[in-house]
Order: sequence, then C-alpha cells, then structure tokens
Amino acid sequence: MSARGGAALTFGVAVALVTGVTLGNGGANVMPVFVDDFASRFTLSDSGAGLVAATQLMATAVVTLLLARRAARPGRVRMARLGLALSGAGFLGAALATDPVTLILANLVLGAGLGAVYAAATAALAATDDADKASAVTVCGVVAATALLIMGVPVANNDLAEGAGFLLMALCCLLAWPLVRRLPDGPPAPGPESSGTAEAASGRPSVVLLVGTALLWAVTQGAWSYASVLGRQHTGMSHSAVAAVLAGSSVVGLAGAVVGPIAARHFGRMRSMAGFVTAQALAMALLTFTHDPVLFVVAAVLWQACQLAVLVQMLAAAALIDPTGRLVASLSGAGALGTGIGPLVVGGILDGAGAGILSLVLACGTMVSSIPLMRMTVASAKAAEDRRSVASPVG
Repeated sequence: MSARGGAALTFGVAVALVTGVTLGNGGANVMPVFVDDFASRFTLSDSGAGLVAATQLMATAVVTLLLARRAARPGRVRMARLGLALSGAGFLGAALATDPVTLILANLVLGAGLGAVYAAATAALAATDDADKASAVTVCGVVAATALLIMGVPVANNDLAEGAGFLLMALCCLLAWPLVRRLPDGPPAPGPESSGTAEAASGRPSVVLLVGTALLWAVTQGAWSYASVLGRQHTGMSHSAVAAVLAGSSVVGLAGAVVGPIAARHFGRMRSMAGFVTAQALAMALLTFTHDPVLFVVAAVLWQACQLAVLVQMLAAAALIDPTGRLVASLSGAGALGTGIGPLVVGGILDGAGAGILSLVLACGTMVSSIPLMRMTVASAKAAEDRRSVASPVG
C-alpha cells in the first residue's frame, strides 16, 4: 500500500471500477444507437428524439452531482446497486414502452439510476492506492466495454426486435450486480470533534471548476457528435470509411490513457496536462476544417489520444486532492452535464456560422475551459508532495 493509504488495485477492484463507470456513463456513450431506436419505434422527429435523449442525459448528470457528497462516504456498493436496480427497471420500461410519454418517463428513471452508479463508481477511483494507475486502467476498460455495447445494442435491435437493445442494457445491469461488490469504500464521516474539516472542504469543487469541466466536455462531445458528418462532407470519404476511421481512432487513442500517467511522472503534471490540452485543441480544429483525408485521420487519432490522456490526468488529479472521492464524482457529473448539451450547441454553431468558425470556437473553448483543470492539476501535484513528506518524515 502506498502513502495514499487506499485500496490496492486488484483484479476485482479494477473490474468493479470498469463495470460501474461503463454503465454509469453508458447512456451517453451508447446514445447514438438509442436515438435511432427512439426515432424508428415511435416515428419521432430529430427534435423529438433529442428531447428523449436529453431527458436521460440530464437526469444522469443532475443525480451524479447531487449524490457526489453522499458518494464520498461509506456505502458505495449499496448506492451502486440501488442505481443498477433503478436503471434496470428504467431500461425495461423503455423496452416495453408503447408511447412517447412512457418512453420519456422510463428514460428519466434509468438516467437517475445511472447517475447513482456513476457517482459511486467515479468516487471509488479516489479510494485506490495509485490514482494514476486506477484512472488509466479504468478508462481503458471503459473504452473497450463501451465498444462492445455499441456493437451489441444495435445487433439486438435489428436481429431480435425494436427495443431489444434496452433489454440488453437491463441484462447488463443484472450482471453488474455482483461485479460492483469490490468497489473501494469511502472514509467514515468525521465527527464534530474530528479534524477532517479541511479534507472535506477540499472535496467541495468551485463553481468555476465545475463550469470549466462542463464546458470542456460540451466542446469535446459536441465535436465528436458531428465528426462523421464533417468527415464525409469535407473529405469525400464514404460513410463506412469515416466510421472505420473514427472507430480505429478510438482504439488507437487508448495509448493516450497509458501515456498520460507516464508523461505526468516524467514532465510533471502541469506541463504534461498543458501539452495534451494544446494538442487536443489543435487536433479538433484540424479535423473540423480539413479537406484532406490523411490529415483527417491523423487529427482523429491525435484528438482521441489526447482526450483520454486529459481524462486520466483529470481523474487522477482530483483523486489526489480529495481521497474521499467527492471531487471526482462532482467533476464526472459536470462532465456528464456538458456531454448532454454539447451536441446541441455545436450543431447550432455549425449550422449558423460554418465549419471555419466552429474550428476556432472548439480550439479556443478547449483552451479556456481547461484553465481551471490545469489549476487543479497544480494543486494535485502539491497534494502529492505533501503526502510524500508525511509518509517519509525526515529523521
């Protein structure tokens, strides 16, 4: 066990973290497939399907933020399992829905359940003895598991029946029940006489930090939502070719999750974070306005690698500052909020101002929104140094 004094990252702990974060953020990651199901089953317009999607995404984000403080205390396994039960019921309701109103209510329920799972699982990241390693392993596992869900849900919808993808997600919630039992728990709540006031305060994120996190993921998710459209329109590649490029970039981008912690150790957290953020901003801008297929591929791979490196470093920094997990859960909720509104905002800019202006907005938005996160990174480096000093006293 390290100076952090957290739980060792055993196989069971890693599986619990990957399972919880995958399902907690599963609604957002699999949403493109869900939207197709909404639209075809109920003949919804684009705006109608978007409303259903927004209901689920906003419920997840709000519940994650509301439960961030509770997730910092003992009882994470119970919270995650309650969330799995609620989201499982919501997925069943969405599969069996026969009208849009029932569909919206079911998505509200399942979104709330996923929020509870997401809060518990992301907070548990801070309870491990190596925040960098736990974040990297979890992000890599989530990307791989999400890829399986993105392939499995449409197969269920097409080969079995419309809405069967929701049944598959409900089954995943059932299978996840025993897997989350190894989620590392939070510390006991300090009593009135305890000296835990400073520790608790450190986990209370500022509004600026939450807004910055939401903005960063709004920019990222919004751009990703239109990456396929931009690739086809600007480079002349076929739909299948663009899909292959984006899928491949996601897989190759896993290298960023591995390189992120290594870069932080060799170059310092602040310097490596600033480098990845700058490269991500430039890659997003290039992908948005380039008409060259080769540059599009290069930009997509670089973007995904840098995005995962930034995500891993953000989670690790928050875990180092606040071992209770409240800060990690709060930032995850803010990120989920940004993920929900990003496509709407980016789509509006693309329609109203064009790809050239959008590329500038994405680059500037990435840089500006990352400033609070880089300040947090500086604070995390100081927290890590303080812990090393306590763990290795002179004399």
